[in-house]
Amino acid sequence: MISDFPPAAILILGALLVPFFKGKAKNWYVILLPAAAFYLISQLQVGSSWQVHFFGFDLTFLRVDKLSKVFGYIFTLNAVAAFVYAFYLKDNTQHVAAAIYIGSALGVVFAGDLVSLYFFWEVMAVASTFLILSRKTKKAQAAGMRYIMVHIFGGLCLLAGMVIYITETGSIAFNAMADRNLGTYLILIGLLVNAAAPPLHAWLPDAYPEATATGGVILSAYTTKTAVYTLVRGFPGWEILIVVGCIMTIYGIIYALLENDMRRILAYSIINQVGFMVCGVGIGTAMSLNGTVAHAFCHIIYKSLLWMSAGSVLYMVGKSKCTDLGGLYKTMPWTLIFGGIGALSISSFPATSGFTSKSLILDGAIHEHLMWVWLVLEVASAGVFLHAGIKFPYFVFFAKDKGLRPGETNKGMLIAMGFMAFMCIFLGLYPQPLYNVLPHVVPYQAYTFTHVIAQLQLLMLSALVFFLFLKLLKRTETISIDTDWFYRKGGGLFYYVMDKALNGINGVSERIFVGGLAGYLGRVSRDGPTRAALLGMVPAWAIGGAKGERLAIKKDNVRTALRTGTSPIGITAAIATIFLVVVFLLL
Repeated sequence: MISDFPPAAILILGALLVPFFKGKAKNWYVILLPAAAFYLISQLQVGSSWQVHFFGFDLTFLRVDKLSKVFGYIFTLNAVAAFVYAFYLKDNTQHVAAAIYIGSALGVVFAGDLVSLYFFWEVMAVASTFLILSRKTKKAQAAGMRYIMVHIFGGLCLLAGMVIYITETGSIAFNAMADRNLGTYLILIGLLVNAAAPPLHAWLPDAYPEATATGGVILSAYTTKTAVYTLVRGFPGWEILIVVGCIMTIYGIIYALLENDMRRILAYSIINQVGFMVCGVGIGTAMSLNGTVAHAFCHIIYKSLLWMSAGSVLYMVGKSKCTDLGGLYKTMPWTLIFGGIGALSISSFPATSGFTSKSLILDGAIHEHLMWVWLVLEVASAGVFLHAGIKFPYFVFFAKDKGLRPGETNKGMLIAMGFMAFMCIFLGLYPQPLYNVLPHVVPYQAYTFTHVIAQLQLLMLSALVFFLFLKLLKRTETISIDTDWFYRKGGGLFYYVMDKALNGINGVSERIFVGGLAGYLGRVSRDGPTRAALLGMVPAWAIGGAKGERLAIKKDNVRTALRTGTSPIGITAAIATIFLVVVFLLL
C-alpha cells in the first residue's frame, strides 16, 4: 500500500535510472522524483510504519508522525525547486548524487530506529561529497576530502554512542533520550558535527562554497537541518544545547562579517541560523520546539533562495568574491529582487517567513524566563541583518561597479528563485498553514503591535550601524582563519611526523633485522654445515699428513660438495656423527 511505502526509496531507487534519460527528459524526471515523494508524504497517515526484521532487530524504515512529516514536506518541496533551478544541468553525477543525498535525508527523517538512521546518515555523507567534487577544481577536491574526513569522524562518534546505548538499553528505538551517559553524549557529538556546531563546524564554510552552483543550493538545505531534526527527536530539553546554540548564533555572525566570498558569507550564516534552532531544542518547551521546526522549515526556503541568488551570480560571472563583484543590479535585476526577498526573510523582516518562525524561539526563551538567552538571540538577530540582510546584497549587486554586464540568468533559475521568494512572502503573511503542521499545538500570533515595532526598530538600528561603519565593513583580499586551520596544518604535520617517524623505524628495523640479523642467520644456515664439517674433519686430515696445498684442496672440495648437495656419504656420516656427539654431550 502507498501509505506504507518509505518516501526515501522513491529518490534513492529513482536516482539509479537517471543515466538512462537523455536531454530535457532527464531534467523533468529528476523534478518528478521529489514531487512524487511529496505527494506520498501527504498521503501518509500518522502512526504508519514499515519494518524489516534484521539480525534479531526490527528496523523501522517508516515512522510517521507530525515531526517527520513536516520535515518530509520541506525536504521534498525544496528538492523540487532545486531541480528546477538545475534544469540547465546535464551532469549525471550531480543529479544522481543529489537524488541519493535528498533521499537519504528523508530516510533519516522517517527512520524509527538508530540502526537504519545510521545507515542513511552515512549515505548522506558519501552522496553529498560528490556535489562538492563535481566542480572538478583542486580546491573542491581538497575541500571534499576534508569534508568526508570530518563526517567520518562524526559518524564514528555516532556509531560508538549507538553501540554503547544499545548495549545498555537493549533497544534500538530512536526516541527522546533521558539518560545522560557516555553513549548518549557520543551520539550528541556525532549529531552536532552535522549541525556545524563550533569547534566542529569548519567543514561547512570550507566545503559548501567549493561546490557547484546547484550543489551549493542543495547542500545548504539538508545536512544541518537533518541534524536539527535528530536533535528535536532525541535531545529536547538538554540544557547544554542552549549554550551551544547561543555560541553558534554569535560565531556565525562574526565570521560572516569578516568574509569576502559571498558563498562563504552564506555558509557562516547557516551556522548562525542553525544556532537559533539548536537553542530552541535546548529550551525544550512545546513553543520553542515548534519554533525550531518552523524556523528550520522557513530557513530551508530563504537560505536556498539566497544560495540560488549567489549561484546565479557565480554561474553568469564566474566570480564569488565581493571584491570582484558590484554593480550587477544593472543587468541582473530579477536575481537582485529575489535575493533581496531572501535577505529580508533571513533577517526576520515583518511580512516574511523568518519573522513568523524565529519569534517562536524568542518567545519560548521569554516564557522560560531565560532573559540572557533572549538577549543573545536578539543581538544575533541584529547581526543577521548586518551580514546577510545588507552586506550580501550590497557588495554583490551594488557597491563599486566593476563593469560586469553578464545579463540575467536562465529561466530555470529565475523560476526556482521566484517560487522560493513567493513562499517567503506567503508564509510571512499567512503562516497558519505552517503552524498547522508543527508537532505541537500551541496557539501563537506573530503579528502583535509590540512585536512588529520592536523588530522594525532592531532592523533599522542594524541598518544604521552598517552604513555608519561601512568603511570598516568594506572587504579586502583577506582570508579568515577558522578552526579548520588546525586539521589543515595539523594534518600535514601529522603526516610529516608519521612519515619520518614510522618510515624511520622501518629503515632502522630493515637494517637491524633484514640486513643484519636475517642476513646473519642466512649466512649461518648457508655456511654452517660446511664449517661444522670442516671443524671435525680438518684435524683428522692434519693427523693423516695432509698439509699446505693438499689440505686447502680438501677444504674447497668439502665446501663445493656441501653447497651443491653432492657431498660424499662419508662426509655426511661424519657430520651426523658430530651432531649426535654434541647432542649426547648436551643431554
